[in-house]
Amino acid sequence: MNCAIIGLPQSGKSTLFAAATGLAPAPGQMPQVRRAAVPVPDHRLKPLAKIFASKKITHANIEFTDFPGFSLADGHGRDQFRKYLPDIRSTDCLVVVVRAFENEGVPAYRDRINPSADLDEVWEELVFGDLETVTNRVEKLEAALKKPTKHDDEKRELAVLQRCQEALENERPISTVLDEITDAAGLLSNFPFLTEKPLIVVQNVSEDHAADTQPPASAHARAAVSLCAELEAEMARLDEADRAAFLADLGLEAPAQERLIGACYEAMGYISFLTGGPTEARAWSIPKGFTAMEAAGRIHTDLARGFIRAETVAYDDLLAVGDYKAAKAAGKVRQEPKNYVVQDGDVMLIKFNV
Repeated sequence: MNCAIIGLPQSGKSTLFAAATGLAPAPGQMPQVRRAAVPVPDHRLKPLAKIFASKKITHANIEFTDFPGFSLADGHGRDQFRKYLPDIRSTDCLVVVVRAFENEGVPAYRDRINPSADLDEVWEELVFGDLETVTNRVEKLEAALKKPTKHDDEKRELAVLQRCQEALENERPISTVLDEITDAAGLLSNFPFLTEKPLIVVQNVSEDHAADTQPPASAHARAAVSLCAELEAEMARLDEADRAAFLADLGLEAPAQERLIGACYEAMGYISFLTGGPTEARAWSIPKGFTAMEAAGRIHTDLARGFIRAETVAYDDLLAVGDYKAAKAAGKVRQEPKNYVVQDGDVMLIKFNV
């Protein structure tokens, strides 16, 4: 999963990236794209490794990409932002950072501190980016359909894109069209639309509001987080013991990294299943609704190709008895078929033959 971090100038976007990754803020003021993979925190892996006497623990990973923040108040800034749209489109979800902190030393965008207005401005630019893509494709299809040849697929694609065009002109996201038309996703699979992607809003607050965890409401967002990026970036560079004390002083249960990753998983509709053995205890990220055979394919394609069954036990049930053999004896280990829908925290052993 790759999450794009975007936002207006002085929103604290790059500071959030530092907090999420533990990296130092980028030196200088030159715009640049920064990427980093981050292990997904999972409290279940250490106990699982103990149960299976695993030699190592392997977390699932999530990647964050920090894109430069350009002013959308003028044509030059908008043109610069649009140069990055192809790379932003290649990511899986969008994290939009909006400023909600006062700081006289940090100039405010458009001389305002207004998170809702900032989010609306970014959203309008995303809508415009998709509308431009749709309009260009509609014009090409309309020209192609004037030729005297059979174009059933093109006609269907054009009809769906015209629905998308209408939605975007009314500031509705592409995702609403996908919800309304059964085969739209297949027809539009070659278009990585911005307003189709899950969107997470991060409200960057001042230090004295760091413990106010009530996230901002937004019609555009699937998930939202409120945090103080500056404090969180400082905390991310501390060792684990000092970080815990810092969290306690702030009255927070989890650091920004965990809250942001949790919001990304929520927005994307992701869960984790687990595997364990003497070599490693490992977490694997999959979309909700994945079957046992699809989950097996995430481990290795051979496991999906030769899938027989999945020995499955809920993590809580395994932890309660403390041993895999005991879980089997207690009837907690199930033999699941290929169409079993995997649940978060399932501990799975894939049986296969190729």
